[in-house]
Amino acid sequence: MSQISIKDVTDAREKISRAVVKTPLFRSSTFSEWSGFEVFLKAENLQKTGSFKMRGASNKIMSLSPEEGRQGIITGSSGNHGQAVACIAARCGYGATVVIPEGCSPAKEASIKAYGADLIYCGTTSSERLACADKFRREHGGIFVHPYDDPMVIAGQGTAGLEIIEDLEDVGAILVPTGGCGLISGIAIAVKEKNPGVKIFGVEPEGSNSTGLSFRNGKRTALDKINSVADGVRTAIPGELTFPLVQKYVDGMIEVTDDEILYAQRMLLERCKLLAEPTGAVALAAILSGALSGLRKGGKAVAILSGGNVAMPQLSEYLLRSGVER
Repeated sequence: MSQISIKDVTDAREKISRAVVKTPLFRSSTFSEWSGFEVFLKAENLQKTGSFKMRGASNKIMSLSPEEGRQGIITGSSGNHGQAVACIAARCGYGATVVIPEGCSPAKEASIKAYGADLIYCGTTSSERLACADKFRREHGGIFVHPYDDPMVIAGQGTAGLEIIEDLEDVGAILVPTGGCGLISGIAIAVKEKNPGVKIFGVEPEGSNSTGLSFRNGKRTALDKINSVADGVRTAIPGELTFPLVQKYVDGMIEVTDDEILYAQRMLLERCKLLAEPTGAVALAAILSGALSGLRKGGKAVAILSGGNVAMPQLSEYLLRSGVER
């Protein structure tokens, strides 16, 4: 396991301070009343480029030498990581190429293009995208920025955890949407090294539960198929670097249904006026569904709203599916 320390996370915060924003931590009286916990929302949907991915991508790319950066940046992404890479690469004056899935969210695709990156379309799964990106790198050169399985990326994502424990010292549990495990790994390092008593839970859709399956099996386990509305966590297998960190720091995994995810998305919009993509609503779905255990009633629980990039036609569809009248 690559050694990633709390110092790496604090160093990352200093490095990326001008590239990202400190996102707000909102308390929801409605969700607190409904759940019996004191519920807080870490609004990474309000981060630059609309997701937490800006933290890790910035830490990685801003660590490159100018000579490395001028070779060009290459990555594979379902959308949010690609936006972050395209944004920070453009800011640093580097070219970028992003491999995205066929049928990528139109909002995410348009944003990547707007930041000036070149697009390659490949398959539907994370493994297909990453293999295509690696092939492009070998053929054309450039620096590959992995969406989660990279120490610099993990440390960058962990800066969200530092913000939480500084804003809410007596937090009892933090719930994190989990795909490749870059976000939960970074947050877990930052939080557990500061306060080992805080519970860290990963949350996945039941149709894309590779980390939960791996967690139960005690080893990385791949899924044969993935089916979830939450495109940002459609990952067939957790990362080689990230999964040992999950095993070391994470207290448990929770699964939620697509209906529960879309209901949480709807409630965020109705009650909090916060727009989250389905992946961004995954952690709150676990709280509202009653699946959170291991925290005393009345304890303080933070749900990470990991992203808010959703096209309006998709949002209309999601709201209809969750029972909203147009």
